[in-house]
Amino acid sequence: MVDASKIEIDLVKLIDGARLLRLTDRKSGLVLERKLDPARPVHDQRKELGDIFQAAMARAQLVLA
Repeated sequence: MVDASKIEIDLVKLIDGARLLRLTDRKSGLVLERKLDPARPVHDQRKELGDIFQAAMARAQLVLA
């Protein structure tokens, strides 16, 4: 399992006003980002993307094992 304290979370505002949520694990190099839906709370979208990120990390660890 990935140590959640090692995951970097960035909120990036684009020129057109849209926002991206980016999760990065520097150790593995895995980066996952998604354009945020302004109609939904950021917290909910962060949780959802975090779950996807954790699953991707777990899968990567299985492949490398």
